[in-house]
Amino acid sequence: MKMTVRLRYAPSPTGHLHIGGARTALFNYLYAMHHQGTFILRIEDTDLERNVANAADEFAENLRWLGIEWQEGYQVGGPFGPYTCMERLGIYRDHVDKLVQAGRAYPCFCTEEELTAVREKQQSEGITPHYIGTCRTRSENERALRMERGDAYTIRFQVPEHAVSFVDIVRGEMQFEPEHVGGDFVIVKSNGVPVYNFAVTVDDMLMEITHVIRGEEHISNTPRQLYLYEAFGANPPMFGHVPLILGANGKKLSKRDESIVQFIDQYKALGYLPDAIFNFLALLGWSPGGEREIMTKQELIERFDLERVSKSGAFFDAAKLQWMNGHYLRSADPAALLDQARVTLSGSGVMVPDDAWLRDFLSLVLEKVTQLTEIEGFARSFLAEEVTFDDDAAKTLALPHANTVIEGLLGILGTSCDGTADGFKAVIRRVQEETKLKGKDLFMPIRAALTGTLHGPDLNRSLALIGCERCVKRARQALVKSKSLG
Repeated sequence: MKMTVRLRYAPSPTGHLHIGGARTALFNYLYAMHHQGTFILRIEDTDLERNVANAADEFAENLRWLGIEWQEGYQVGGPFGPYTCMERLGIYRDHVDKLVQAGRAYPCFCTEEELTAVREKQQSEGITPHYIGTCRTRSENERALRMERGDAYTIRFQVPEHAVSFVDIVRGEMQFEPEHVGGDFVIVKSNGVPVYNFAVTVDDMLMEITHVIRGEEHISNTPRQLYLYEAFGANPPMFGHVPLILGANGKKLSKRDESIVQFIDQYKALGYLPDAIFNFLALLGWSPGGEREIMTKQELIERFDLERVSKSGAFFDAAKLQWMNGHYLRSADPAALLDQARVTLSGSGVMVPDDAWLRDFLSLVLEKVTQLTEIEGFARSFLAEEVTFDDDAAKTLALPHANTVIEGLLGILGTSCDGTADGFKAVIRRVQEETKLKGKDLFMPIRAALTGTLHGPDLNRSLALIGCERCVKRARQALVKSKSLG
């Protein structure tokens, strides 16, 4: 019988969705969809001090924006809910009780001061810090008396003396001795909330998770979880630990590194397209083979596997992401970007005339940008009542024949401008006929006068976006500038 594949992404709502977390979610999603399985979103909100209000909802919103949809879990429900840890405290309590009753866990009354003193002594003696089992051998009577007295306590798991091993899907055979976990470890804090390793194990076990794909920084958590699975008499999922994301310096990407944009919210604000980020993140530590890099969501789902996930670090190439986003922008249907472009421009204080203008504008400038925020400069240049001349444009306006071109342009614009690209093409043809000028001698003064620069998108389409009235005003302004320079 074929196993039903079930994977999950379980972020802690302690901030914004980081590119590392987004990649983890994406790998789990791709693997689940490749195997016609189920992808689950679960919220690990046990870190009460660091939890951020509304962060879980923002995680969900950003995952959906990226195109990562979950079939079960947070906000959508399912047969194994609830899907946030703090709603599952009763479930955890029952499983803690089972371990305590079976002699696999016990209350620990050691204070933080006592634990710190032992840890410092071990470090001074060159011993790897570990819990020495002070409370493991306390009698039941002593435990009961201290609980009745109201002494604070945690619950510790009693680590067996044998090693645990597993086959990592990415890294192969791995084995851990008991000392790897630092002695009997805490599974419930003194406030009654379970720690990550306990909650994630119980949740994965009860939700029938078959595969856990996560970052290699979680390798050290795996032996603790394997010991817990063993204590519950349950089969663990298959684990696959993917490589760290590295910065340009070859070191683990730090959230404090401001040289790289690191949060999905920021990419949205900068005008990156979700398909571009989806494509880019899929290739961050995984290779489909061959040289092709631009792939659709469906193609990535069809080709994704864990055999081609690298064991070594994945370099975050910001230039490659920018190039990839530029490709997706050039390939996009301008009509599909209207809402995003309008929000981008209005957020910068640029108000466009109407959707028809915006659609024509996007079809013209998208080939010139790599992120959507870059359209702001083009929009301002087209919509400004007055033109600002750069140095090269000013030099062109100072040429002896520039006055002739601009005067001819003004005379024709005032009587023969219909506002279309073809209409402006006809206007320029008439200026050519009247002035007997052509090539650069004709086009450079016109572009300089009406756009303020010698370079830019197609001239006729640009002038159609500027409009007849503005073009007349700009030509008059340029004529004054030309005469003052001549």
